[in-house]
Amino acid sequence: MVLIMGNNNDYCWKPATGSLMTRWAKEVNPQSVLPEYPRPQMVREEWINLNGLWDYSIKAINEEETSEYDGKILVPFPIEAVLSGVKKPLMPDERLWYRRSFEIPDTWMGQSLLLHFGAVDWKAEVWINKKKAGEHTGGYYPFTFEISEYLVDGENELVVSVWDPTDTYGQERGKQTLKPNGIFYTPVSGIWQTVWMEPVPTDYIKSIKLTPDIDSEEISIGIEAVLENRDLEFEAIVYEKGKKITSGKGRIADTIKLEIPNPRPWSPESPFLYDVKIRLIENEIVLDEISSYFGMRKFSIEKDEEGIKRLFLNNEPLFQNGVLDQGYWPDGLYTAPTDEALEFDVKTTKKLGFNMTRKHIKVEPARWYYHCDRLGLIVWQDMISGGGGMNALHHLILPNFARGLKIKDNKYKALGREERANRDNYKKELKEMIDALYNVPSIGMWVPFNEAWGQFDAVEIEEWVKRYDPTRCIDHASGWHDQRIGDIKSVHIYFRKLRMPKRINGRTVVVSEYGGYSLHEKGHVWCEDKEFGYKKFKTRNGLQVAYTSLINDQLKPLVQKGVSAAVYTQLTDVETEINGLITYDREIIKIDMDVLNDLNRI
Repeated sequence: MVLIMGNNNDYCWKPATGSLMTRWAKEVNPQSVLPEYPRPQMVREEWINLNGLWDYSIKAINEEETSEYDGKILVPFPIEAVLSGVKKPLMPDERLWYRRSFEIPDTWMGQSLLLHFGAVDWKAEVWINKKKAGEHTGGYYPFTFEISEYLVDGENELVVSVWDPTDTYGQERGKQTLKPNGIFYTPVSGIWQTVWMEPVPTDYIKSIKLTPDIDSEEISIGIEAVLENRDLEFEAIVYEKGKKITSGKGRIADTIKLEIPNPRPWSPESPFLYDVKIRLIENEIVLDEISSYFGMRKFSIEKDEEGIKRLFLNNEPLFQNGVLDQGYWPDGLYTAPTDEALEFDVKTTKKLGFNMTRKHIKVEPARWYYHCDRLGLIVWQDMISGGGGMNALHHLILPNFARGLKIKDNKYKALGREERANRDNYKKELKEMIDALYNVPSIGMWVPFNEAWGQFDAVEIEEWVKRYDPTRCIDHASGWHDQRIGDIKSVHIYFRKLRMPKRINGRTVVVSEYGGYSLHEKGHVWCEDKEFGYKKFKTRNGLQVAYTSLINDQLKPLVQKGVSAAVYTQLTDVETEINGLITYDREIIKIDMDVLNDLNRI
């Protein structure tokens, strides 16, 4: 059962003006905003969706909560987005305040109540009925507070304050900047993913860990639970198309292994998912139950029959042909207008012939990964970039004019990581990202650093990630500042022809960015008089001819020589960067879809 808890029903909401819109914007209903269950891999039946109209106010950073608010904002769209109804910037010396009320159903009384935030950028503090429930830093990851002790009968008040320094503080922020231009974009502040509540028993399942092993034909399942000073059991039941195939029990501290006979492997061609129910039990009584799913798959790097190291999926070599996907929307910025819109990007990527996408310097809502899982799209997941600003020497001169030079990444000041607290925050958020996404079947690659932006101690970081999650591959330094370690040699090639890199050192080679061909589609761009791209074309035919040559004459010969994957820049235009295969409003595919589909099936 889901309750959509609307607020301020008499308020007439409409998008702010002055921006490109997608077709899904007209479907946004303030009484039912992104109503889908937000966490597909850990589902309970009862929950309340708190998206909708909230009070908002922008105040000086040192001001405490005020009873006077500026107006209404549509959560979970960031305040800078037109779909928020506000479209105002939040400056580093300001705080954004949110307020709404809610009531708890009578049937939930006596249970614990969890308040969930999908993501809030950057520092969030939360109060229930004037009492502080907690705070969280990090703009891309889910967090939860247990709020039962703060509740009263009848109407309850929920207040959230947000501080977001954008690019003035050095925290992990991706492409956000206060001065958008070129490859850097409009900031995203405040709540930008679903806010929701659910009741749980006093003893409940807090998290789960699912690790498939196709070689042993088994799934390992562990849980973390909140318990009141007692040791309980948990039970896992696995289903294949609704039919129970295996089950097992263990103590809370255990990891149980369940045999999956003749497992159906997950792949882009056949993205089969098993269902699983996990129950917290005491003396055969079910205290808590969640539903989830998993895919039986294996990502690895092995030698092919010719002795070349390649990316493997399920013990077979697979060329991973992907596209760069930054996950921006002209009307919602980080937040897709609807779940159908979110799904559109995944479906279209597959229709264009790609079997992989690189989620570039952004972590998406859990439902985006769910769509990748069920539709069959491998994901390379970037960590969010942070640190200081761009350093011309390390970001432009050395990578382009001294490509063979090994650049050590322990020069913290030069790379924008001078402060120890800043480096520690990166490590904290890297762990949060992996914890949040570990169970996602489609994720096959972690990418800790991109093009030296905030890169530091990549050898240490790569070793830690490999220990923490040995089930996936790691591209320790995508683009440049290669430390000549790990299993992958990763290069970005834009202004010259594709070619095999030097100093491979026995690793597999991936062209983790290339292309960037741009075409201005009048009436479907963010700004008619500003554009950025790596190679400009005036007609769709010219673009199609160039793309065809790029794939047939440059990329395919490299595949024969040992390139294991490639990532074309990019899926959609983003603001004034117009080098997408699709326009920013998702209305025009710039190259014939059938041609793309044929070319991309390498």
